[in-house]
Formats: sequence, C-alpha cells, structure tokens
Amino acid sequence: MAPATILLDPATWDLVLDANGNIAVAEPPYALAQDAASAILTYLGECYYDTTIGVPWLQQIFGKKPNLSLVRQQLVDAAKTVPDVQSATVYFSSFTGRLVQGQVQVTSASTGQTSVAAFSTTDPQGA
Repeated sequence: MAPATILLDPATWDLVLDANGNIAVAEPPYALAQDAASAILTYLGECYYDTTIGVPWLQQIFGKKPNLSLVRQQLVDAAKTVPDVQSATVYFSSFTGRLVQGQVQVTSASTGQTSVAAFSTTDPQGA
C-alpha cells in the first residue's frame, strides 16, 4: 500500500495546515493520485538529484503544437514512475498555451483501488 504524503492544496499546489496548525497529511488512496499528479508536474531537468526524470514541458510541449495523444502518453508514463501505481489514465480539461489542466486517475498495484487528483501547470515564464 502507498504511504501517506504531504497534502497539497489542489488550487495552489502548496502546503495545507490541519486543524492543529500542523502540516496536513494525505492518506491513501488519495496520496497515490496526488503523488502521480506531482510526477506529472515535474519539469524535465528540474530535479537536481536526477535531471533525467520529469515531463519535457519546456522542451516539447509549451509553445509547440504537440500531438495530444503523445502528451497524454508522456503524462501517463510520468504517473507510472510513482511506486505502487499499476495503471494511470490522464484526462485534459484545458490545453491552451502554457496552461494544461486535467486529472489523473491511478490504480494501486497493492490494493486495486482507483483514486483521482487534479493537476494544473503553471507558466514558468510568466506569460
């Protein structure tokens, strides 16, 4: 079973506090979907400890006219890098310019449960 993770506000992707003022925790099954959404939002080269992971947002997607099937597959592949993700499905709700919004649905390999998390890119260049 997937472990708990820090809960992120779906609108801002920032930390959330619990009722006691502590950093809130996301529990499974939502934790798995949130981790998959985080993997989707990781820019290729962003992680200094492993610059080979991430989605090529700047290199192949933003500012281009990419094939949506190819982008969807890249996001599914990123989601599947999260331990315990057996399968992932990505749905887009908006794909305009440098803003990509949607949701990822993941199924846990250990429990078979499906969970959902929304994702939304931010423009790293402020445009």
